[in-house]
Amino acid sequence: MQKLYPVLLRADCKDYIWGSPKLKLEYNKETNLESVAESWELACRHDGMSKVLNGPYAGLSMAQYLRRVGDRVLGKKGQFFDKFPLLVKILNADKDLSLQVHPDAFFASQYAGESSKNEFWYIAECKPGATMVYGLKGVIGKEEFRQRIEDNTLMEVCNVVEVHKGDIFYVPAGTLHAIGAGIVVVEVQQNANTTYRVYDYGRRDKNGNLRELHVEKALQVTKLEKARGTGRRSKVQQVGDAKVRKLIKCPYFTVYHVDLKGLCNLPIGLDSFQTITVTEGNVELTANEVSLELRKGNSVFLPAGLGECRYSGTGEFILSRL
Repeated sequence: MQKLYPVLLRADCKDYIWGSPKLKLEYNKETNLESVAESWELACRHDGMSKVLNGPYAGLSMAQYLRRVGDRVLGKKGQFFDKFPLLVKILNADKDLSLQVHPDAFFASQYAGESSKNEFWYIAECKPGATMVYGLKGVIGKEEFRQRIEDNTLMEVCNVVEVHKGDIFYVPAGTLHAIGAGIVVVEVQQNANTTYRVYDYGRRDKNGNLRELHVEKALQVTKLEKARGTGRRSKVQQVGDAKVRKLIKCPYFTVYHVDLKGLCNLPIGLDSFQTITVTEGNVELTANEVSLELRKGNSVFLPAGLGECRYSGTGEFILSRL
């Protein structure tokens, strides 16, 4: 049996109308696309697939890798899922994203054939004064919601939040939201991609057509209530020369921020795989006699049971797990 090792990933890059070359120029994304809106760092889907870049499994897609090594690499928690459980992205909003909503588990399974899409955002960087929409200012009725969509006044009742580097947002399914221009986000979410677009500023696609809205479905799944808190931060834990902060723990995933200035060891047990995404600096990762030199934008899949991981350097990264 091939021994486990840290798997360097090649992201699947996506070009949408709100992207730019930033992720290529500053986050080391290798792609033939001129503009990148999203890089799917850890992805195992029919519409997006990361690839293995190193070791015996180099060249395999994530799906091929998992078939080769088996579900042991997902850990005890991961083996309860009927498909790969997480999707990790970097989003580059050069322009405002559409105002949108994701369905809950019941609606998604009945009408989209997949799981709900609860997601978490870490603001990796942003321009001064950048904002995003996070839910509504208060409770409104369904008919008012429909009317405001029709007469383009929906933004008047949306909760607009100014953001800063390091801010965190938990976005449960049913929450109306939109990432604003000038923001780069690391997104950790359930492995689903059903999105209902509610408002899009009258923008047109590359063929000159208005982009499709999904009003009727949005009316059925949007929580028409006041936005809840954006998220709670736990206390910083000192681990070697790293400051480790748990950003969120929910039924679908747990996410940490690691600020490294020197050396630290972080274990990987048998309960869950981990994924790290470097957001600043340079980090060397060593595990099971394999070393990787990581730069800003690099992501690594760490199989469950890999054991002790040694990190060195000066940088920051997001660590995700079940």
